[in-house]
Amino acid sequence: MELSKRAQKISASLTLAISAKANKLKAAGEDVVSFGAGEPDFDTPEYICEAAREALEVGFTRYTAASGYEDLKNAVKDKLKRDNNLEYDTDQIIVSNGAKHSLFNTFQAILNPGDEVIIPVPYWLTYPETVKMGGGKPVFIETKEEEGFKINIERLQEMVNEKTKALILNSPSNPTGSIYNKEELEAIAKVAVDNEIIVVSDEIYEKIVYDGNEHISIASLNEDIKDLTIVINGVSKAYAMTGWRIGYAAGPQEIIEIMSNIQSHATSNPNSIAQYASNAGLRGDHSFMEERRNKFSERRDYMYDKINSIEGLSCLKPGGAFYIMMNIEDIIGKNIAGEKIQDSFSFAEQLLEVKKVAVVPGVAFGADNFIRLSYANSLENIKEGLQRIEEFVDELS
Repeated sequence: MELSKRAQKISASLTLAISAKANKLKAAGEDVVSFGAGEPDFDTPEYICEAAREALEVGFTRYTAASGYEDLKNAVKDKLKRDNNLEYDTDQIIVSNGAKHSLFNTFQAILNPGDEVIIPVPYWLTYPETVKMGGGKPVFIETKEEEGFKINIERLQEMVNEKTKALILNSPSNPTGSIYNKEELEAIAKVAVDNEIIVVSDEIYEKIVYDGNEHISIASLNEDIKDLTIVINGVSKAYAMTGWRIGYAAGPQEIIEIMSNIQSHATSNPNSIAQYASNAGLRGDHSFMEERRNKFSERRDYMYDKINSIEGLSCLKPGGAFYIMMNIEDIIGKNIAGEKIQDSFSFAEQLLEVKKVAVVPGVAFGADNFIRLSYANSLENIKEGLQRIEEFVDELS
């Protein structure tokens, strides 16, 4: 029996593999410090939880429209106008089972076999896989640490060809935390408009920015780029609702309609109770975000200073999200406990084995000289974990 060749090209998640090993050690009673979490360590705000309970009480437990119920789509519409200066009708908005599902629907809707999608490296590991699942070909544009892990316009222009269908833009970025300013976005937008390239703009971390940085949606620059942009967002990161699985996309009506048709057959509507709660979240009091952002900023500052104080390690200070990309280039080739550090994966394996610290190898993001550390963790755990990393590096030979 020959199984799907396309499906067999989809890679397993390295982050889940590391997490599984870390969880196994924890279950065995080991004291493991994990830097792998891609979710806020705060609770979902109580007023959102109360809305979920209300949904149960009023019987909001049946099917909604496949693309999301109208009240929530109106809340998304209002949010995009309020926060991003973007005008959309509700038939240009779809609510899906998380932002990841919105991305999946997007590439199912826009790609034909052989279409190329440009993905900046380092990338969130799901991007190339969702492109492949849509029948497209991921092509990678390297970004440099010394350039802030941002797209170089000259390199972008060189990569564009007749097969280029789309470009993924993630600002603030997972895994680098980089943020594009208006001038940089305008340069990217010009390339996209000049070459009729769809921009898939993943803005899920927009509320987690520091140091006076401003999130700007590329779609808000002008109508020409807006007509080519699909904005991806959701409630997971801003509202600490990762498990609720509500994301959304906004874009040209003809694309959103195709996405809605796909979703209607693949999953039907997103969870009705989670939609009801998300509606309350988008319309409610957002004052809690500032306090949480300040805590993230404090953790980031500590991690940045500590990592750069350890000989052989370095990192840039991220402008947003809650990740740091730690450069381990000077560590490659060294040994510990009889094992050679050959790459980011072996670094992560040995660090977990020797010091019981779980990190995500940079190879998962296309950047093998780096390790991703999440600071969606308590400052106490961060200090303990970084102390163990320093001891690990000191023991290398």
